[in-house]
Amino acid sequence: MFRFGNPTYLYLLLLIPVLILLFGFAQYYKKKALAKFGDISVIEQLMPYVSKSRPFLKFVFLLIAFIAIIFALADPQFGSKLEKVTRKGAEIIIALDVSNSMLAEDIKPNRLERAKQAISKLIDNMENDRIGLVVFAGDSYIQIPVTSDYTAAKMFLSSINTNIVSKQGTAIGSAIDLAMNSFTPESGMDKALIVITDGENHEDDALKAAELAHDKGIAIHTIGMGSPQGAPIPIQKTYGQVIFQKDKDGNTVISKLDQKTLQDVATAGGGVFIRASNTQTGLNKLFERINSMEKKEMEEKIYTEFEHRFQYLLGIALFFILLDIIILERKSKWSKNFNIFKINA
Repeated sequence: MFRFGNPTYLYLLLLIPVLILLFGFAQYYKKKALAKFGDISVIEQLMPYVSKSRPFLKFVFLLIAFIAIIFALADPQFGSKLEKVTRKGAEIIIALDVSNSMLAEDIKPNRLERAKQAISKLIDNMENDRIGLVVFAGDSYIQIPVTSDYTAAKMFLSSINTNIVSKQGTAIGSAIDLAMNSFTPESGMDKALIVITDGENHEDDALKAAELAHDKGIAIHTIGMGSPQGAPIPIQKTYGQVIFQKDKDGNTVISKLDQKTLQDVATAGGGVFIRASNTQTGLNKLFERINSMEKKEMEEKIYTEFEHRFQYLLGIALFFILLDIIILERKSKWSKNFNIFKINA
């Protein structure tokens, strides 16, 4: 089993193209500056100890060292011991609405980002429970299968946006059906589904889906994101400008919380409805309710010991840094006529 202890550091890899571009620009301007003094071929003969390849080679060494340090900071770990453990917990699946209406800003910074922040905090408070995540708009997809790997769950959560589901709409019933079939079969654990949406369901029969799930022992809770007064839906265009979504008649669309639908879904699913606000989303309150349920023991195989392997990467980084120090940019007297890139005819 492999994992990164601090995967956030991997974002530093985005600096690599920037460093390559900076090196390329530096070499270009260096050559351009030399050209001001005369013909390049003549100038090169006057500087026999100047190497063309060594600066590039030293840059490659430093780049490899930089990459190795980044992966070392990310703390690669290998699971070395697989054990059976017994836990008491529940299975919780969150169905998150990712339709464009979730971009409305009546809840700051917007409905979707506020929901993601709350889910992240909920994961931080989990211990023995399993969590899964379904995203839905016009269609529904499993974003995170039911798991107890909270680190992986938070990584997948951070990548969620409104473009993750191509078909627009709000198919709450479809999300409930998919989540219902995503729980671990015959686990004997308490199961809860939390639907986070603005409730504007236009696609299917959410009440029927909720009743069917409840009959299978799944409690369905709903959290309403938004306000009854509603807010326009901002759409970001290609060049960064923001406009508000309009209907076919050119009027600005106002997305409002459909509180009644979500109350009815929660009632049919044997759960509760909570309306989110700028101060709280209600996830923690629901989690307390779930924790109060009688939880059954579950047996699970997990990796209990992880060995850190960042030391090897630091060794690689140190090796290439030493190479960079040892190899000078200028040629020595004995090597001035040596060129590894030269091909004899």
